[in-house]
Amino acid sequence: MAETKYIFVTGGVVSSLGKGIISSSIGKLLQARGYNITIQKFDPYINIDPGTLNPYEHGECYVTVDGMETDLDLGHYERFTGIQTTKANSLTTGRIYKAVIDKERRGDYLGKTIQVVPHITDEIKRNVKLLGKKYHYDFVITEIGGTIGDIESAPYMEAIRQLKWELGKNAVNVHLTYVPYLKAAGELKTKPTQHSVKELQSVGIQPDILILRTEKHLEEGIMKKVASFCNVDLDCVIQSEDLASIYEVPVNMQNQGLDTAILRKMGEPIGEKPALGPWRTFLDRRSKATEVVNIGLVGKYDLQDAYKSIRESLSHAGTYNDHKVKITFINSEYLTEDNVAEQLKGQDGIVICPGFGQRGIEGKIIAAHYTRTHDIPTFGICLGMQMMVIEFARNVLGYKDANSREMDEKTPHNVIDIMEEQKNISNMGGTMRLGAYECVLKQGSRVFSIYKKEHIQERHRHRYEFNNEFQKEYEKNGMMCVGRNPESDLVEIVEIPGLKWYIGTQYHPEYQSTVLKPHPLFMDFVKTAISNKK
Repeated sequence: MAETKYIFVTGGVVSSLGKGIISSSIGKLLQARGYNITIQKFDPYINIDPGTLNPYEHGECYVTVDGMETDLDLGHYERFTGIQTTKANSLTTGRIYKAVIDKERRGDYLGKTIQVVPHITDEIKRNVKLLGKKYHYDFVITEIGGTIGDIESAPYMEAIRQLKWELGKNAVNVHLTYVPYLKAAGELKTKPTQHSVKELQSVGIQPDILILRTEKHLEEGIMKKVASFCNVDLDCVIQSEDLASIYEVPVNMQNQGLDTAILRKMGEPIGEKPALGPWRTFLDRRSKATEVVNIGLVGKYDLQDAYKSIRESLSHAGTYNDHKVKITFINSEYLTEDNVAEQLKGQDGIVICPGFGQRGIEGKIIAAHYTRTHDIPTFGICLGMQMMVIEFARNVLGYKDANSREMDEKTPHNVIDIMEEQKNISNMGGTMRLGAYECVLKQGSRVFSIYKKEHIQERHRHRYEFNNEFQKEYEKNGMMCVGRNPESDLVEIVEIPGLKWYIGTQYHPEYQSTVLKPHPLFMDFVKTAISNKK
């Protein structure tokens, strides 16, 4: 393709309609047609990134290969399409304003008054077009967070209006709205959609394609009504019904011709309908998997989005092991020596979740102790791995006061310590060890047999590390350090070879599991949990 084409995905009526899933599905369908695509997310909040946000506010914080802390939707983009996102794929109002203010301080604007229009909107436009210009993508899909009508998203809407005008056929707007069902009246209502489109038109944007989120099937009469009231072609009104799984959305969108509508609007040849072979095979295996494997997530955030990537990675691994993974959240804050057996009962495997801070860590240590002594397959991730290390020090090495410097500055047995390069950092945001790092696996170890190679690369988000001074004691007593960073000598993986599956990783493997390439660690963990069940 000679010129990059731009697709803007906006949302109306209410938030959380699934713009991220729709953006990912559009990307998947265009990719299946041989196009080179990327997806970016613009979040209208003023934080520089979601790294300092409480997961209750915004779900998990996803980390890109180049170490950018981003919104969880970037996880969906990667899982659906297999692309690797970078800091260029995620922007917040905070970053936009900071870039403009930095330019003003340098004198780049030559004494002009800085205004939302043109300076902020120009910076947004520059970032939209940057990916297309720099990496020559065929399609750049841009998802705008929030809902049309929000004060904070106004500059983004103005930027889209200008871009649609400047780019002509090379830009389309896909607008996602909600069609509620009123139980008392027994009717589906299109009025909220009409109002949402009117709101969009009032800022100068005519949507090209409408996607209607609905809990009930929409008859053709409703689709025609929406098309005529909103000035949208009938074949560009598409319904997105509730489905059993988010992974069915691309196929549903393809069946209704979303990708062909986009290509027709942009003057591109339609060509043959892609078969989506591997994707359909995945869905087929998923629907046929009826046996259940129970996995317990031990963590402190009682919110499904807080551990989104872990849940999806387990789900992928379940499908490829021909099982349904039933996930039970176990709140570590309320785990005690007295109730741990009852709380963990019936679980075929346990994941000790990542996180930060003091709350709920004793419960994670109790869980690690129970699963180690009862030989239940256990996967500790980041802080979860650190809690496995502390538990081992307290109950096997005999250091009852063993701890992490994060939890107890003065502990004499600081088996988890602050990383050297982190010691003098006082800023919270974006200052951890972030992004992809090399790791060398020990030959003959369990993880070596899982990855089937010596050199791997995984993504990090942490400030504290295994204290190498204690390594000999650990290994003498049966906990092995089997993966390390070749440059910093940082211990990345610990395992207890004598147990069925007891592995902790300092990195976050869940960031790399995709629909068509499930992560080997999750695959092997779920496989072991299944045989443990039997």
